[in-house]
Amino acid sequence: MPVFQYEAMDNQTGLEIKDQIEADSEQDAQQIIREKGFFVTRISEKVVKKKDDKKKQQQPGGPRKKTTFTLGGVGAKKLTAFTRQLSTLQDAGLPILRSLRILEAQEKPGPLKNSLIGVIEDVESGNTLSEAMAKQPKAFDNLYVNMVKAGEAGGALEIILQRLAEFKERSMSLQRKVKGAMIYPCAVITVATGIVGFIMYWIIPKFKDIFLGFGVELPAITQVLIDTSDIVVSYWFLIPVIPFSLWLFAKIVRKNKTGAYIIDRVALKIPVLGAIISKSTTARCCRTLGTLIASGVPILEALSIARDTAGNEVFRKAFDHIHGAIREGESMAVPLRETRIVDDLVVNMVDVGEETGALDNMLYKVADVYDEEVSVLVESLISLLEPLMVVVLGLIVGFIVIALFMPLVKLLNDLS
Repeated sequence: MPVFQYEAMDNQTGLEIKDQIEADSEQDAQQIIREKGFFVTRISEKVVKKKDDKKKQQQPGGPRKKTTFTLGGVGAKKLTAFTRQLSTLQDAGLPILRSLRILEAQEKPGPLKNSLIGVIEDVESGNTLSEAMAKQPKAFDNLYVNMVKAGEAGGALEIILQRLAEFKERSMSLQRKVKGAMIYPCAVITVATGIVGFIMYWIIPKFKDIFLGFGVELPAITQVLIDTSDIVVSYWFLIPVIPFSLWLFAKIVRKNKTGAYIIDRVALKIPVLGAIISKSTTARCCRTLGTLIASGVPILEALSIARDTAGNEVFRKAFDHIHGAIREGESMAVPLRETRIVDDLVVNMVDVGEETGALDNMLYKVADVYDEEVSVLVESLISLLEPLMVVVLGLIVGFIVIALFMPLVKLLNDLS
């Protein structure tokens, strides 16, 4: 029968206890320990090492598996699917090591498989699951590790994994909606840019030669068009460089906290787009914070994790203010109102949640409401972009047509 080492706290005396216990599985061991009146803070299966088998000393589950060379981290889609599968296996009562081995075996070579191999080795060496995952930052971020840690401490890992899976599925759903809605405008803009570029590079120079051959005096509008065409023909290679340079400049500026704060502040002021950024960030932060609080993570630690997942320097600064206020003994609603980054609806919901002791549920509701509002705003933005793109393209085409036909009309009049 497996032997489990554990650390726990006596609920009556508050003393820390370190001991080991025999049980069929980790869940059974946690249940027996809780029946003794102890609160489990750490538990792991004791590895029995054999002197006559050096390979089994390193890895009791068999020979050590080799990892493959990969670049980048684990995608959100893969991690979400893994979390849902691990949650299902744990809910079925399988030991954590067996669950990990099953998922690792069915995973194709890549970053996630490499991370799972490392996690399995560390768990077999006596580390807890959260400690093993913390050593694989390419796959598991602070939010993931801390929620697993809370699940281990409370003996409810399968419930925590279910919440994690639901959290990631909702986040992916919102991202898919936003990306799907932006496909059409991006496609139209790309095609329109290609067509205008073709006209500038190939068509306008031919008209320029015609006008020069007849010695026609060019109107100002035509001269502007020809000068623009000359710039495109001479410096066409700079066209892809300019947006890349702007992107690189923004990345460099964001390396500085002040620069990042200015960029994020300006982004939040953009009509419609700023509201989408604000509400989507609020929804993500509320869902993250609600999930962490419901999982038993302390409020200050939960705020720190939610701050890191915000992805916006304005919100990060606001979370720092809330964190400091709560540490001084204030409630969450008061400093949240002072930051002025969210609507009164969020502040009131948080206030009610604190009064009723259901802060996690209120944060979930705020996240659901804001997710729906983001979907509506994205649809509104698309509805606004479609006529705007038609008008802009019409103006560009009209400008080109007028600029080319004015000299032709003058030339025909002179010839007649």
